[in-house]
Amino acid sequence: MLKRHLESTIKNKINTGKAIVLVGARQVGKTTLLKSILYDLEYLFLDGDDPTVRNLLSNPNTEQIRTIIGDNKLIFLDEAQRIQGIGLTLKIITDQFKKVQLLVSGSSSFDLGNELNEPLTGRKWEYELFPISWEEYEDSIGFLKSEQQFENRLLYGFYPEVINNQGNEKETLKNLVNSYLYRDILAFSDIRKPEVLEKLLQALALQMGSEVNYNELAQTVGINKTTVQNYIDILEKGYIVFRLNSFSRNLRNEIKQTRKIYFFDNGIRNMIIGNFNPLELRVDKGALWENFLVSERLKQNKYKESYSKMFFWRNQQQQEIDFVEERAGEITAYEFKWNKKKVKFPEKFIMTYNAQSHLIDRSNFRKFVKIDNK
Repeated sequence: MLKRHLESTIKNKINTGKAIVLVGARQVGKTTLLKSILYDLEYLFLDGDDPTVRNLLSNPNTEQIRTIIGDNKLIFLDEAQRIQGIGLTLKIITDQFKKVQLLVSGSSSFDLGNELNEPLTGRKWEYELFPISWEEYEDSIGFLKSEQQFENRLLYGFYPEVINNQGNEKETLKNLVNSYLYRDILAFSDIRKPEVLEKLLQALALQMGSEVNYNELAQTVGINKTTVQNYIDILEKGYIVFRLNSFSRNLRNEIKQTRKIYFFDNGIRNMIIGNFNPLELRVDKGALWENFLVSERLKQNKYKESYSKMFFWRNQQQQEIDFVEERAGEITAYEFKWNKKKVKFPEKFIMTYNAQSHLIDRSNFRKFVKIDNK
């Protein structure tokens, strides 16, 4: 098992009086991480996929909960989104059983039901787990091996099962997409036409890293604009894609209210379009590079609680900046290039926002995907 950054964070929150909730897409390693944290401790494991557990934990009263818990002080509830009314059940445990530490995991659908937000307000520490980060990967296998595997990671991504099945990456990704990602989204949302979801995902995959127009997507997929927006929102909550909004503050000709769509994982994206050709044969090499960098930066900002805001920038004269980050009031502009090239940043942007500027390429990307959280 690769050591995850959140391990120490979660360990430090045990026995602080709140439930610990870990959410994320299926198969990113939530169960493995929490079991590793609890490895040498006694705990009660409750599996939300088990029908008996679901029946016992669906709307029980306090005495029934007391019987289930027994003398256990540590409880790990896995796949909690499968249990009806689980938010109120966890609230009772947190409020009535003060010496019990709850650790709860839920897949992407966990967020779709909003089961926990209101019942556990002020009663939980919540963390998001993503596919393996580059930092976790390199720290675990070393600089040389990670460098040797670099192209594979751009093509096949960072899902733990993919990394652990070298030589069978395509088959593993196919199973991930068909068995988990689509299943969760279709089961816990109001999407009734899987073929429409597939067409939308393919359209987004082909436009990855480019500005997307909801009206154009609606025409391409054959649904209305509102449905496109709803589907993309569901895909975000399902940890498949995320949006990067445009940055605009002071300049009159800045493009406002537009967005780019990125995938949380390159491997999932490439499986959706069915393309695993080597980098030297690809016309989308730049898009894969950009998606890798932006998704890695997202992981870093989330894990290290940097409170950074992420954007891109463009104006009506078609000047643009790949990535803009605002952190503690300071603005930094980044351009992404696979090969080292000279880049000229828009002077008006740099001067107006007193922004720093950096070119990120293959030779220096580590400083971008490993940030200092101080």
